[in-house]
Amino acid sequence: MKFQVKEKYGYKLINKKIRIGILGGSFDPAHKGHLKISKEAKKRFNLKKIIWAITKKNPFKGESKNTLNERIQNCKKIIGSNSFIKVKFYEKIINSNKTFHLINYLKKNKELEIYFLMGADNLINFHKWYKSKLIAQKCNILVFDRHGYKKSSLKSKTYKKLSKNDLTFIEFNKVNISSSQLRKI
Repeated sequence: MKFQVKEKYGYKLINKKIRIGILGGSFDPAHKGHLKISKEAKKRFNLKKIIWAITKKNPFKGESKNTLNERIQNCKKIIGSNSFIKVKFYEKIINSNKTFHLINYLKKNKELEIYFLMGADNLINFHKWYKSKLIAQKCNILVFDRHGYKKSSLKSKTYKKLSKNDLTFIEFNKVNISSSQLRKI
């Protein structure tokens, strides 16, 4: 988006970036917690849209219980009428399941400002992610508190190393649910 700003001697064009959120994962299965943090991020950070970037296989987890297509359909069901959320599978386009490569791909659009959303449980091992330091330099990281993870995530290597400009820890009225709990049902 471009806006005109009146200056003393005329007009100049300034760029206003479009804020988008990325919530990555295997979504095995997607649940109300994913929806809750998406809504919270949209509201608090004025995000235009949020992409649920579904992965075929999370490098830190075992094989998914459901097929990719089943997980995509479940995501769409959970999203319901929340049209600001889009489900995308980028791995064939970028030939990778790494967050770093996804962020680089999206950053090709210079009009985007990217906010990467994650649960506090993911922050604990974020330093093990492929090029995690560069991810933090390329986008805003929003970490959403999860039941039972606040203390260990705030003591994590990543939280201690990143500045408050690179990472925002968000406490909110959370949903006590996880995909791993749902898989046990």
